[in-house]
This record gives sequence, structure tokens and C-alpha cells, in this order.
Amino acid sequence: MKQHITSSRVERRKRRVSANIHGSATCPRISVFRSSKYIYAQAIDDVNRVTLCAAGSKKVEKAKKADQSFATGKELGLKLKEKNITKAVFDRGPYTYLGRVQKLAEGLREAGIQV
Repeated sequence: MKQHITSSRVERRKRRVSANIHGSATCPRISVFRSSKYIYAQAIDDVNRVTLCAAGSKKVEKAKKADQSFATGKELGLKLKEKNITKAVFDRGPYTYLGRVQKLAEGLREAGIQV
């Protein structure tokens, strides 16, 4: 049975991007998942294997997807600020740093998180 070439290419990109990215309690890894409708992000402490906080665009009011992504990043940034975290590592996974993923990172920076 042949494997679809696109999925293997996506998996290779995800492994290449995420291979050297590790988070800690003071500098967590921001992992991004993007579906066709929504975008989700979570801050992960890889040392203790714990999710520190998460945010998604389902709770954000109806707007353009890019605006929802920006608001999601800002919401996650504010949650991290409450936990006294000012620095994070951005793990975009298999997604290119364009559009909604870029807006999410800009929202994090707007909230005061150094990404």
C-alpha cells in the first residue's frame, strides 16, 4: 500500500522543525494546531511533561480567522503573564510561518511574551 506523499512531507517538516525545540517551566514551548476553522495553542513544559495553559479560537467572537488567531495569541500571552512567564519558544509544527500562525505569534508578542 502506497503512502500519500503529502502526509509524509508534512511529517518530515514537523520532525525537522520540532526536533530541537524544548520548553521548560521558565521558557515553555508554544505548540500550535491549526484546523480549517479554528486555531489552538498551548504552552508546554517538556521537562515535567505538563501543559501550563492553553487557548483556542472557539471562544473568540466571530471575526476573520486572522483576527481570531491574533486574539488567541493575546489571550495565551495574558495567561502566561499571570504565571510570571515572559519568554517562550514558538513551535509552529508542520505549518509555515504565514497567515494565521504568524498572527498568533504577533498576538503573543503584543501581550508581552518574548517569542
